[in-house]
Amino acid sequence: MIDPNGLAVSSRVFIPASDLEEVFVRASGPGGQNVNKVSTAVQLRFLAGRSEVLSDEVKARLWKLAGQRATKDGDVLIEASRFRLQERNREDARERLAALVRQALVPPPPPRRKTKPSKGSIERRLQAKKGRSDVKRMRGRVAD
Repeated sequence: MIDPNGLAVSSRVFIPASDLEEVFVRASGPGGQNVNKVSTAVQLRFLAGRSEVLSDEVKARLWKLAGQRATKDGDVLIEASRFRLQERNREDARERLAALVRQALVPPPPPRRKTKPSKGSIERRLQAKKGRSDVKRMRGRVAD
């Protein structure tokens, strides 16, 4: 059974509600009395360190991508206070967390291997240079 309070990251990855914690706090910035009275900002904490949904490689990439949003305990903390409505900030935080996890799910490309140019390609390049040099030399002044 799928938990309605969980977070669907992709068709294969679903974060259960037990791995998520939400705390509503007062937002900072302009807004007058509304900001001082209502806790509309949300702090969404993904307990990635103890989550069994993600593999260790994905967790390592997630912590690297999270940067300062990752805690020492292995959690990822997303703060959202862009909107005036608590529910919209909650959706925004969940969307941002899902995007971050989706990005961590993609494995990095393999490192580039250096290749040497073939002898034929080196010869062709030098022939082209010589031909171009001859053309330019023929443009010079004619000696008497």
